[in-house]
Amino acid sequence: MLFWSHLISGVSLGSIYAIIALGYTMVYGIAKMLNFAHGDVIMVGGYVCFFAVTSFGLPAPVGIGLAMLVCTLLGVTIERLAYRPLRQASALAVLITAIGVSYFLQNSALLLWSSNVKSFPAIIGDASWKINDDLSVSATTMVTIGSCIVIMAGLTWFTSKTKMGKAMRASSEDKGAAQLVGININATISVVFAIGSALAAVAGILLCSAYPNLTPTTGAMPGIKAFTAAVFGGIGSIPGAMIGGILLGVIEIFAKAYISTQLSDAIVFLVLIIVLLVKPTGLLGKVVQEKV
Repeated sequence: MLFWSHLISGVSLGSIYAIIALGYTMVYGIAKMLNFAHGDVIMVGGYVCFFAVTSFGLPAPVGIGLAMLVCTLLGVTIERLAYRPLRQASALAVLITAIGVSYFLQNSALLLWSSNVKSFPAIIGDASWKINDDLSVSATTMVTIGSCIVIMAGLTWFTSKTKMGKAMRASSEDKGAAQLVGININATISVVFAIGSALAAVAGILLCSAYPNLTPTTGAMPGIKAFTAAVFGGIGSIPGAMIGGILLGVIEIFAKAYISTQLSDAIVFLVLIIVLLVKPTGLLGKVVQEKV
């Protein structure tokens, strides 16, 4: 039964990585930039929900909604002030800027809330359901996995069926052609950042609910692992982000359980290297032909 318990834990952790990876993959798919500040938006969402529930006594759903709103505004602001002026700059300049924004958010959180570890409240509850005498599933696990499935299905529908979703797909294919048919590229990219940042808030709350320790660096390592998951599944692919995230979570939990807790992160990145050597575009990535 330990195997099934580890598998459920891996899928739960992987679902968090998948939600974060969806934000990465959408931004890269449309704007062709890597937003390394995404992990720190997760941390901001966790803090907003924490203070909304503990300091102001707001109900958990209100705290979650407030965290999503703040992170959405933060994501749009970051895109407008930090990334939009570099739209035509080199990839290296954008990458350095993203790292700078990440450190700015971490140090701002450190100044505002100190480095003390805060214990995140059990906003989902501590209920669990017994499958048999040796195996049970917590409410946090079920909500996390269910949220991942609903979010992926919702994003797939949004990008396939809505006008804005079709504008995003057109922009990802050819920004110049999209502008010629009347698509506002700046507005489209802002919406992408808004959606990705709202997902980061959800992921931050789920992460802190499963692992209830909140610090200014809470989102750093999960952000890196989620980016790894996006690359693993094929960055730019919504189903790929989900598959990559879940596989990464399962690999990490099994590595901790059966190999070594200290080596689990190294094993995760080793698996990524092996996959990219065999399939450089990731599991569901597409080979893009560059015009010269």
